[in-house]
Amino acid sequence: MFEVSVKGSFSGAHRLKGYRGKCEALHGHNWDVEAFAATKKLDRGGLAIDFKILKNKLNAVLDSLDHRDLNGIVFFKKGNPSAENIAKYIYDNLKKALKGDKVSLRRVSVWETRDSCATYFE
Repeated sequence: MFEVSVKGSFSGAHRLKGYRGKCEALHGHNWDVEAFAATKKLDRGGLAIDFKILKNKLNAVLDSLDHRDLNGIVFFKKGNPSAENIAKYIYDNLKKALKGDKVSLRRVSVWETRDSCATYFE
């Protein structure tokens, strides 16, 4: 099995409903994201997927979050835009974007701060 990853980032604001503490107020983060894709078989050029293709697809998903109040995005009406739920949102949308490619999305990690990360995988 071969695994590749790319990184991206976005800036966004959120507030955590039902949370007691500073995070219940609207505040922002510069979120860092890493997406991992895997395949059993490399293409004729010896690649799992071109990094540029994977990065462009990740960036397209991140563009839907960038400079937004995440609480206003429909996906987060069901639950807080926590790092965990943001990782799932990115995973779900990137998985759709990769449909038809010969790699499978393995996991997405989202860093809310330099030291705090949440990961979603199936």
